[in-house]
Amino acid sequence: MQLLFISKTRKKNLSLTLGTASLCVCLIIAVMSGLLIFHAGNQYALNLAHGSIKNLYTQTTPIWSQEIGLQQQMLSQAKENAERNLDALAKRLSTLQAHVMRLDALGSRLADMADLNEIEFDITSTPGLGGPQPVNTSESMEVIDFIAALGQLNSKIQDRAEKLAAMESMLIDRTLQSQTMPAGSPTIGGWVSSLFGMRTDPMTGKMEFHGGIDYAGKSGSPILAVASGIVTWSGVRNGYGKMVEINHGNGFQTRYAHNKKNLVVIGQKVDKGQTIGLMGSSGRSTGTHVHFEVINNGKLVNPKKYNSLN
Repeated sequence: MQLLFISKTRKKNLSLTLGTASLCVCLIIAVMSGLLIFHAGNQYALNLAHGSIKNLYTQTTPIWSQEIGLQQQMLSQAKENAERNLDALAKRLSTLQAHVMRLDALGSRLADMADLNEIEFDITSTPGLGGPQPVNTSESMEVIDFIAALGQLNSKIQDRAEKLAAMESMLIDRTLQSQTMPAGSPTIGGWVSSLFGMRTDPMTGKMEFHGGIDYAGKSGSPILAVASGIVTWSGVRNGYGKMVEINHGNGFQTRYAHNKKNLVVIGQKVDKGQTIGLMGSSGRSTGTHVHFEVINNGKLVNPKKYNSLN
């Protein structure tokens, strides 16, 4: 291969003849030079880009660090607030549990006082709370534990409410029963002058059945209802004179006869111990007294079973 070099300043042109080997060497040198130049340019571009990224990172890192620190601080504060609120709720839960225990104790005492053994209340735990300072650092109650404790407390409260409602119903029934069951004496300061059963009739002198108990006393003494009920008779009845009859329910009735005056009317509601008349000697009577009868399911029964003869 021949290379020809033309010069404007010289009159003579130069020529160079290259062989095949020389030509290959020149091509290799040219290629290597190109690669070196490309690599150098690429490295320069990478160094320039790396410097830009480094500068950008240097500028933005403080901002990111500050923002992350702020977010961590906010999260930490929120966690502390949540734990503080949860601790407060846990303390409130503990107080409610103590109240349930106190309610158990109260219900148990009421059941014992009222002799309601059918309902059992747990008094194994006292309502007092406390204890020594824990050695290890206490941990706040977890939310799932708090929710579980709330569920248990709700079940306990519902159970106690049902038991107290049952107790209330039983006490009301017992109170109503005690108020409507004939009991006690129809007089104050009176004395028994004749018992229930066969006796010598004071009018005829013959043996006759006496269907009540006679209480003697002063004229005008108060006659008391021995149980609550509704007045079904208030007026004169043959042989009884002025009489008051009270229906107490459950098949029970009481009669108060030979009164001087009736103080109640038919249909009136009367309470146990209420004055319903004044003692007298009206009707078939030999003197001041009240003839007291107890009727159970339409049959006369001995009032002695239901009242005191003191």
